[in-house]
Amino acid sequence: MNGGEHRLASVTLDAASLPAASAEVEHERRVAVFDLVETNSFEPVGAEGGPYALTLSLQDSRLVFDVAGPGYARAHGLSLTPLKTVLKDYGLICDSYYQALRGSSPSQIESVDMGRRGMHNEGAELLRNRLDGKIAIDHETARRLFTLVFALTRR
Repeated sequence: MNGGEHRLASVTLDAASLPAASAEVEHERRVAVFDLVETNSFEPVGAEGGPYALTLSLQDSRLVFDVAGPGYARAHGLSLTPLKTVLKDYGLICDSYYQALRGSSPSQIESVDMGRRGMHNEGAELLRNRLDGKIAIDHETARRLFTLVFALTRR
């Protein structure tokens, strides 16, 4: 690898383009950004090296990745349509998980949690595939990014 590290040094959310969020969702967004910046592998195609600054926004049902790094600046728009079903299903299973935590048996909680993790992995892989040819990310970065995308689409 030539140049600097292929990683995100910062993630900024374009608040003006995002749906208004409750205090709980704002907190989810901050935690997701922190986790993503803390540990990630992020390599835009054609970039010499990072670290990179990422600004995420929602524009016309598209998730826009505005990436800047040393000698590199590019925006990539991804349609949210292919992600809508998995985002919706993930939200439903998260709701089921939180309900299970409030009074289900440990085995029921574990069962719902396994489904939740499976759906999270599915969303992460879908996001990773959608970024293929634009930005290379590893599985764990894809999981953290999916968490953030989920938090961005919630109100």
